Amino acid sequence: MTQSKIHGRTRAQESSNAIERLYISMRHLFSRGFYKPMGISGDALRESLLLLRPEIYGSIAEEKVELNGLIYVIERLPTGIEECRFINLTSDEGYSKSHFKPIIPPKRRRNCFRIDKDQMNIEVTRGRSEIYDILTHLTFLFVESHKIASKVLIDNGTKTIREWNKLEDVVLHNKKINGDDRDIMLAHLASILGRTFEEALNVYLILSVKNNPDRFFQIIYWLGRLAINEKVDNLKREINFSPVLRERIGHHIFGEIWATNIKKVLEENNLLKRPIHIISANMHSVMNSIYAPIVLPKQIKNKNLLSLFQLLSKDENEDLRHEVKEFASDNGLIYIKDTFGTNINVQVIDTSKIDISKTQYKLENSLNEEEKPVLIVMDYAFGEQAYETMDELLKPYTDQQGKKHHLNVDSVSIMGKAGILEGGKGDIMIPSSHIFEGTADNYPFKNQLKKNQFEGCGVDVYTGAMVTVLGTSLQNKDILNFFHDSTWKVTGLEMEGAHYQKAIQAASKIRGNISRKVKVRYAYYASDNPLETGSTLASGGLGTTGVLPTYVITQKILEQIF
Repeated sequence: MTQSKIHGRTRAQESSNAIERLYISMRHLFSRGFYKPMGISGDALRESLLLLRPEIYGSIAEEKVELNGLIYVIERLPTGIEECRFINLTSDEGYSKSHFKPIIPPKRRRNCFRIDKDQMNIEVTRGRSEIYDILTHLTFLFVESHKIASKVLIDNGTKTIREWNKLEDVVLHNKKINGDDRDIMLAHLASILGRTFEEALNVYLILSVKNNPDRFFQIIYWLGRLAINEKVDNLKREINFSPVLRERIGHHIFGEIWATNIKKVLEENNLLKRPIHIISANMHSVMNSIYAPIVLPKQIKNKNLLSLFQLLSKDENEDLRHEVKEFASDNGLIYIKDTFGTNINVQVIDTSKIDISKTQYKLENSLNEEEKPVLIVMDYAFGEQAYETMDELLKPYTDQQGKKHHLNVDSVSIMGKAGILEGGKGDIMIPSSHIFEGTADNYPFKNQLKKNQFEGCGVDVYTGAMVTVLGTSLQNKDILNFFHDSTWKVTGLEMEGAHYQKAIQAASKIRGNISRKVKVRYAYYASDNPLETGSTLASGGLGTTGVLPTYVITQKILEQIF
């Protein structure tokens, strides 16, 4: 009798288990209500992250300080968080009505409040995915801070190195330094970080802001200072979850208010009974695709609409964008700015008030006003928030008289950014299914968008399964190669697809809230290829590369609606 050989675990399997442990740990800590990230209670979280070694956190497991990961994290956390020993995650608990000024990170729309010199409050209104996002970023930050402390502490923690003393002198006394002194400080900083002078200079320039050019020095100093206080004086940093947040999470409170407000707007404008097409995208591509050619025909070069959209995407053309918005507001577009905590703004577009003949689209002449489509364009959701918002939006609306109105939802279209595993930045992915990472859940569907519809559009298009990950910052090459090379044949990764499809399937196939024949469309444009070296999500935005795929996808969605 031959015994089957037991193989050791692959790196992909280890990574998958590490991701699972991360999320179990975070859920446990959330239920507990508080923990010390660099204490015993944070051990499991740190160890799992160090075992996983996500691409986005680069050299987190090495001695040198990871700088690209640091930039990525700093841009997604509130300014000054490195100075705070106490970080409180709260729900929307009324701080906006206080004297505290909201701090909004440049790359994440969330309200944060500096309570005092030691405490930062971060409002969480977008569900569990946002908590996971914040906690993994903070864990990375604190791990890096301890690397700094280990570098600068000498003589069993009783003294600090000369370079650190110089840095401390500059930061604590708010010294204004010139070019020569700056280079001296950067040389000291490079030594502390275990990096080259050039690497330190590059990060200095990226993090420099007009009113605070020396921000990089301050970030490194305070990260190191709080880590030294932990090591020497046992003054541990703490993360707390407010009782209100723990009570509200998972109950769709913000999503329900958000969705009800949209339906009220539909009711007030007599749009409830009209054919409705929901589009999850951004706040510019649908509006510009419909209205901009009508408003700005002279800006279209050689009959190429893309030239107009590229023009509108440039920062200096705010006046042109304003013209389009003003015209849209007078011709069927209602803008609903979110004030309820979801951070998802909405446009409602009544196509009966648009002269479609002046656009690139065609509407059947036989349609009367009641049959003309209404578009609900919603801004990007974040992770699990996609389920909450879509689930609430697809529910029937109960008016003030208690009468229930089922929405006549004809289609749901999802456009978004995703990481691609085959191809490069700016390419398009057309999924045939969504696989939910870390679970046995998978969602095959009939996508109304097909690869052949994009032929001749000037972009490469890939089809296959998409994996909905628990967090984009928690992937490494081993697990991504497994998804790509195994029989799953995954073409890309994103954070919302499975959540959207779960809500759509439940509403149409089980709950009967919308028609079983609802059409679905999914298309993603690639923000990066995490399997290519130097092409992680930390490598920056798409810039003008994103204009073509964004508007090509928008065009194909609108062509099918019209």
